[in-house]
Amino acid sequence: MKRNMRLGTISFAALPILLGSGAFYPGPSSGAITGKVTYTGTPAKPKLIDMAKQPECIKLNPEGLRTEDVVAGPGNALQNVLVYISGGDSDPPAPPTAVTFDQHNCQYTTHVLPLRVGQDVNISNSDPFNHNIHPLAKINREWNRIQLPGTPPFSYSYENEEFIHVKCNIHAWMSAYFVVLKTSHASVTQNDGTFRLPDVPPGRYTVTAWHETYGTQKKEATLGGETLNVDFVFRAMPQSY
Repeated sequence: MKRNMRLGTISFAALPILLGSGAFYPGPSSGAITGKVTYTGTPAKPKLIDMAKQPECIKLNPEGLRTEDVVAGPGNALQNVLVYISGGDSDPPAPPTAVTFDQHNCQYTTHVLPLRVGQDVNISNSDPFNHNIHPLAKINREWNRIQLPGTPPFSYSYENEEFIHVKCNIHAWMSAYFVVLKTSHASVTQNDGTFRLPDVPPGRYTVTAWHETYGTQKKEATLGGETLNVDFVFRAMPQSY
């Protein structure tokens, strides 16, 4: 009996040593990549769109609409830049929730829309007249569909990564991009030019910034659980239309 008790004492005494092997200690927590996209030089000024042939759009936009291919913000900020992890990231399954894409007041409410491979995009028409959705895919299947006013949204998903220009064949100035990605880490800059990619596990990554007019830039980033700042600066030049 005494021998059994002694063995039990030794066993419990050894338990902290086993626990000290590191198997129960959490590894480095996820970090984040943040930053700002700015420009140098002289960016193109948004151009007033000629809607003379679509009086229904003039009625909805008495002050007019302007082009969105280059949108500058305060402090040389650059809007509508997609920043995403293009290398080193895992490829998790597409989320079950869809992203939304609406047509309202004769324009797309989202100019650059990132979505995942296999993820649905719900497309709606909030205007009281017809629109036409025409994503000009080259890797994925190209399609073209009329959407009547008051009809429910329809959904579509893509099988391959691709930057897809979207246009409306009825209202020629309407322009947007579906950006189909494998990564879940993507952000589009707003008027202040900032972006944030949260929940990035420790590792080495390639971070890419894409702008439809000024092109693409890439930077390497190594994270160990901290928040890392990565800025991008594009060279802007006036555009001729």
